[in-house]
Amino acid sequence: MTDKTKLIAQQNDQCRQMVQMPVFGEPVVSCKIMLTEGISSLSPEDQILVCAKVRQFDDFSEHNNPYGERDFGALDHKGNKIFWKIDYYDPSLKWGSDDPSDLSKTVRVLTIMLASEY
Repeated sequence: MTDKTKLIAQQNDQCRQMVQMPVFGEPVVSCKIMLTEGISSLSPEDQILVCAKVRQFDDFSEHNNPYGERDFGALDHKGNKIFWKIDYYDPSLKWGSDDPSDLSKTVRVLTIMLASEY
């Protein structure tokens, strides 16, 4: 794994730690959190539990993390398969980031969805 990949993985971990948690001071990583319609239709309690599972996720393997960036995960919640995915955009959110390791060029969008919505 390259130093750049390790940096991206650390930044992605920081993004996941922001899910439904207050950020004190200036956030290190620019990260937008999106819940799909399927996740939003769950009870508020289940939404909180799913988000906590995303924050705590650490079951990375070659199968779900082939590039070492820790940008995808799958988990189960009450019989539902849940996916989360981090994508990298430029600051305008119009284009993909040309360097996800550069915080000045990248806004992360973390989407949490039911697997059936993928």
